[in-house]
Amino acid sequence: MEILNFLKALYRRRLLLIIIPIVTVIITYFLVRHMPDQYISRARISTGLTDASQHIPGQPESQENELVRDFSNMIQIIMLKQTLDQVSYQLMLHDLGSKQPFRKPSKLLEAYSEQEKQEAILEFTNLHKKQGELLPDSKLHTRLYDLVKSMKYDEGSIRNTIQVYRVSNSDYIDVESESENADLSAFIANTVTSEFISIYAARVAGNRTKTSDWLYRLLMEKLAAMNAKMEKLKNYKIQNHILNLQEQAKALYGQISDFETRREVTEREIVSTEAALQGIENKFSPKDRKYLEGTMTGVQQEILVLKDQLKMLNQQYVTSNFNQGIKLKMDSLRNKLGDKIAESSDKYIYSPLSAKTELVSEKLKLEVALDLSKNSVSSISNELTRLNSRLYHLVPHEAMVQSFETDIDVASREYLEILNKWNEFNMGTGSTNKLKQVEMAIAGPPQPSKKMLLVILSGVISFVFCTFIIFILFMMNNAIEDGQLLANKTGIPVLGTVNLVKRGNIDLHSIWSDTSENTRLLKNQLRALRLEIGSDLSEQDKILGITSLEAKEGKTFLAVNLAYAWSVANSKVLLIDGNFSNPAITNLVKPATFIEDYLSGKASLSGQQDGNLTILGNRGGDASLMEIADRATIQEKLQALKQKFDFIIIDTATLDVMDNAKEWLIVSDKTVAVFESGKSVSASKKEQLQYLAEEQRMLGWIVNKA
Repeated sequence: MEILNFLKALYRRRLLLIIIPIVTVIITYFLVRHMPDQYISRARISTGLTDASQHIPGQPESQENELVRDFSNMIQIIMLKQTLDQVSYQLMLHDLGSKQPFRKPSKLLEAYSEQEKQEAILEFTNLHKKQGELLPDSKLHTRLYDLVKSMKYDEGSIRNTIQVYRVSNSDYIDVESESENADLSAFIANTVTSEFISIYAARVAGNRTKTSDWLYRLLMEKLAAMNAKMEKLKNYKIQNHILNLQEQAKALYGQISDFETRREVTEREIVSTEAALQGIENKFSPKDRKYLEGTMTGVQQEILVLKDQLKMLNQQYVTSNFNQGIKLKMDSLRNKLGDKIAESSDKYIYSPLSAKTELVSEKLKLEVALDLSKNSVSSISNELTRLNSRLYHLVPHEAMVQSFETDIDVASREYLEILNKWNEFNMGTGSTNKLKQVEMAIAGPPQPSKKMLLVILSGVISFVFCTFIIFILFMMNNAIEDGQLLANKTGIPVLGTVNLVKRGNIDLHSIWSDTSENTRLLKNQLRALRLEIGSDLSEQDKILGITSLEAKEGKTFLAVNLAYAWSVANSKVLLIDGNFSNPAITNLVKPATFIEDYLSGKASLSGQQDGNLTILGNRGGDASLMEIADRATIQEKLQALKQKFDFIIIDTATLDVMDNAKEWLIVSDKTVAVFESGKSVSASKKEQLQYLAEEQRMLGWIVNKA
């Protein structure tokens, strides 16, 4: 439904939708008919970003997002003001120094003398060498800027004539230039390309130099830090007389382990020797021991001296970490001791009756061995104590040395990492600038004319724009244009529609006698209303009240025409002007009888008649129906009128004067309301609409001025 209404709105404004596009097309045609032909030239740049043949062996390939970022950066550098300004300088130098300039000199350039042109050439040359930007920051630069702009060689004009884009997913960037001169297009494309390559190479070289210097400074800092830590370790070792802690600790651990093994062996020997001695002692009787002790005093003294000497050598042997020279002396001394023991055996120091000579000799040997073993255990224990003490004093040094070595290891790794990065960066410096122009721009043929396309587009765009504006207005418009929408919004049925009559004074006779299309349509609509309303009225319900939401909606017009429509259908009709505040019918017809006089009994019904039509006027003013007569009298008078007439039509006040309208509607049998097409149902009319919706006598709406 909304679409149909919108189409109707477009149809009502069809002339607007036709005239505006036609005018736009005509204006566009005159604007573009002298438009010059356009020429397009294209230059192509190879970046080397995706060309594997230009990469260093072993260099990882860039990811797609990195490639997109790199290409975007390059395109933005091409479109920078700095790059385009270099093109502007080249164009101005060409036109100032060439006999065949690309464009006709502007008025500002024509005003330049030859000397001023030479000065301008010199300034443009200096700016181009410095790769500077042209800014109106001084009087001279302002003049140059105005000169470039007058020739349309400024940065903004060049940016509008070029297009820069990556060719699909390839390694190439295309620079397209479009202008009115084929040579100019080729010159701009080639100059933009060459200036970009130059600026990009200088920028990359500068950035790489800065990065390399920064990496070198960082590398030197890491080297100095590593050397400082190594010097600190060296000084600590010198101050604490440390040669090699690991080897020293390893040697001490070996010695301690060896001594502990020897001590265990010696302790086992002591236990076994003591057991053997005890066994021999048990074999001697007290008498034998007494004889032995008495006869061996001299030899025993020599044996004791040899034992003491052997004990001293044994201690020296242990403390010297088992020196072989001392061991030889011990062996020699043991031989002497053995000889003395044998000598003691040769003497008959035992009872001749005893056969225990061998036992005595064995006992002496075991005693010597036991003394040596005990002495060795003591010496070994002392040496273990000394070695453990030395090992204990090595532990703090080991911790400090490990701390220093850890710091040196961290510093060396940092140094090596920075060194690798610096080397890799310097290796890649030589292959950084891979940009090169692989295709030169050349002057080409003119492009197909866009004049007709622009003319057609202007018509289409203006039509679409007008349609869009109408759509916006349609969406913002809350006006009700047809009966179905009115019925949907109010919940009250619509009885019929009456078209707009575009005439000032309406002659009722001419409506029913005129044969024009508009009048015939109005007459048919009135007949349809007459039939619709007449079918709802009966013998008892003859009084029809006609009202509206507000003034000037055509309520009086419809009341008069309905009355006339019934009168020409041979029905006796009474038309009462019940609008005291605006008695339009009374002012139009000038009836002889007024409703005030009839209700008060001052006059009988003999109003102005037109065939079967009788009209009761009113005197107007600040009057009210209930102030003229009481309700019983009014109903009695109206009942009498119902006996004389077939239909009684009352033109009441509008509903914005609710009380005056309701007084007439209460005494009416049926009610219709007139609604002007194109008006909206606003919130201020909520009370009137609610009254009509709840009114049981309400027949429906009549849409007027459709």
